[in-house]
Amino acid sequence: MNVLAMLNRIPLLAALSALCLASCTPTAQPPAQEQAEEPPLQGATIGGPFVLIAEDGSTVRWDDFAGQYRIIYFGYAYCPDICPTDVQRAMTGLKQFAKDYPQRAAMIQPLFVSIDPERDTPAVLTEFTDNFHPDLIGLTGTPEQLEAAAKAFASPFSRGEDQPGGGYLMEHLSYTYLFSPEGEPLATLPTDEGPEAVAAELARWVR
Repeated sequence: MNVLAMLNRIPLLAALSALCLASCTPTAQPPAQEQAEEPPLQGATIGGPFVLIAEDGSTVRWDDFAGQYRIIYFGYAYCPDICPTDVQRAMTGLKQFAKDYPQRAAMIQPLFVSIDPERDTPAVLTEFTDNFHPDLIGLTGTPEQLEAAAKAFASPFSRGEDQPGGGYLMEHLSYTYLFSPEGEPLATLPTDEGPEAVAAELARWVR
């Protein structure tokens, strides 16, 4: 089943796409009295318990990060363009945010979930995540574990057809989610606008 077919089985994604487009529209910094506005994804049924395998081979659960804000992205290390671009912008934005708000940035745990366990070995994941941020943790798992996690986080994926030479692409969405310390969805980070926009969005919700 391809991604488009899978999207039809996830009613949330239509609303989420509209929210993502809204969050990616440049806006002026809201006045101080408006800082208490509701997060774009407040109340959305995104996220939930998972059991995955970290790049160091340890078992990792979603609840292991309780008390921390969480940035999470589903992709794969062999992705030719979208994944490295999104992750680079998100992690550069996190670094920029840390320069201005080091204490608040220390409360954020970034996570990269590989949907391609066949190729993304622990060594590959480690090399990939280390290229972008020292705190970025690479996760993967069995096909069953990844399917369950992707469903919970509204990030369906599928394996593309084999290409000449034996390679293949993974079809997937490219949302970069921000979650609260309680594990509730807050917003999507506007990686399409660049690191500055990501840093601004983090400043908006990470308190």
